[in-house]
Amino acid sequence: MNAAEMVPPAVEGVVVTGRIGPRYTEILTADALAFVAGLHRRFDARRLERLAARAARQARFDAGERPDFLPETAAIRAGDWRVAPAPADLTDRRVEITGPVDRKMIVNALNSGANVFMGDFEDATCPTWANLIDGQLNLKDRWAGAIDFVDARNGKTYALKANPAVLIIRPRGWHLPESHVTVDGATLSGALFDFGLYAFHCAKAALAAGSGPYFYLPKMESHLEARLWNDVFAHAEATLGLPAASIRCTVLIETLPAAFEMDEILYELRERITGLNCGRWDYIFSFIKTLRAHRDCLLPDRAKVVMGKAFLGNYAELLVRTCHRRGAFAMGGMAAQIPIKNDPERNAAALAKVKADKEREAREGHDGTWVAHPDLVGVAKAVFDDKMPAPNQLGFLPADRVIGRDDLLAIHEGSRSEAGLRENIRVGVQYVEAWLGGRGAVPIYNLMEDAATAEISRTQIWQWLHFGATLEDGRTVDEALFRTCLGEEMERVRGEIGAEAYDAGRFPQAIALFEQLILSDRLEAFLTLPAYRLVA
Repeated sequence: MNAAEMVPPAVEGVVVTGRIGPRYTEILTADALAFVAGLHRRFDARRLERLAARAARQARFDAGERPDFLPETAAIRAGDWRVAPAPADLTDRRVEITGPVDRKMIVNALNSGANVFMGDFEDATCPTWANLIDGQLNLKDRWAGAIDFVDARNGKTYALKANPAVLIIRPRGWHLPESHVTVDGATLSGALFDFGLYAFHCAKAALAAGSGPYFYLPKMESHLEARLWNDVFAHAEATLGLPAASIRCTVLIETLPAAFEMDEILYELRERITGLNCGRWDYIFSFIKTLRAHRDCLLPDRAKVVMGKAFLGNYAELLVRTCHRRGAFAMGGMAAQIPIKNDPERNAAALAKVKADKEREAREGHDGTWVAHPDLVGVAKAVFDDKMPAPNQLGFLPADRVIGRDDLLAIHEGSRSEAGLRENIRVGVQYVEAWLGGRGAVPIYNLMEDAATAEISRTQIWQWLHFGATLEDGRTVDEALFRTCLGEEMERVRGEIGAEAYDAGRFPQAIALFEQLILSDRLEAFLTLPAYRLVA
């Protein structure tokens, strides 16, 4: 590739500041950049309005208001309407595997035997410029039939098999920027960047292959944010010459405000939506963040905030009922376990936990579930094959009961412990350190963690510290205890991973950021916003 080919083409008003690596100009073409710039010019003002509306509503929550169902949309909740039928290749979604968009992950996930692979530009990908553009190249290659490769490190060949999983892409949320591209001097939205490049390069190829441009939409907090996505989709279809409503989506219900607007979100996207997903880890984070000013909403140890109980159980039941009433799929949550190959006994125990979790989901009426590792596909599929012989459970409705506001705000029972505090510190800092090093999906203590893990860890510590929570031994969580535990747990991590690996990492930056977030008087909305400034 000569020097001229290493420079993105000139597009009026568009400035690309990211390094241009091999093949990057295949993605950053003039037409692709013009399309993304058009999305920005048409929709970014509305995106910023919606983010301002989030902040305004959070201010009301901080002043004492609690989330509730919207009176102005009662007619939609009471109405008799259904979403459009799902495409043929999305009618059976019993097992979905998720992961970042690196080449090896894409091939292994598509070959895993799962029904769906969600390629993730969001929580499982650190948004370095190289990760993002390489990911777009990998997806373009998948639809061009050129995803096969040989790993230069070990000579192993990775090749796509027949009947791969259906591909769904998760762009970043509305709140995240893409600092390497400006349009008319303004920073581009990460969501519009990820969506726009994939739709431009891959939508027609996916349709030609008998599938389609499918998306998972994260972190939404209101039906008006869903309306914005719907308008983006309609504009993209018209601009790119795609059939109307050929862009299809699934929405993650992973924020507390969105749980009160599930019907409305389905309604806004009714021509294009196929289902809702219980994004349970981010949901716990959002619960703490949304109710951060409410002392009576202190949560117990993270390990005691489990599905099937209190607000998590009620939210999952409401999701199944809402989806099936509207003809949409209700997708279960993530099993983050990864194989423990050197310890058969612990591995068996981990797989038993996965099996029990998936049995609960199938029993509650979910149409499928998520796993983070290919070795868990068979475990989850065996459960759903047994409990759900049909392609889905759209005809299933939970027992008739009204789930009201108080049910969605019910607090899990349990104590708070020093061990829980220390685990949050240890796991949270290790994830942040890996993220700063460019990795978004990180194995920690035999779990495949993404950004939601660190979000729960740091918001729970902030909540305990902010309110001076009492531990089960009677001590109060204060700054002194936090600092003591932080220092001791980092020494433990250094011993666990080895001094050489620890000293070669980015632990000083990770510790400083984690400490700053915990000790701040104001709870930061997303740790990935200040962390992004350290990697962008």
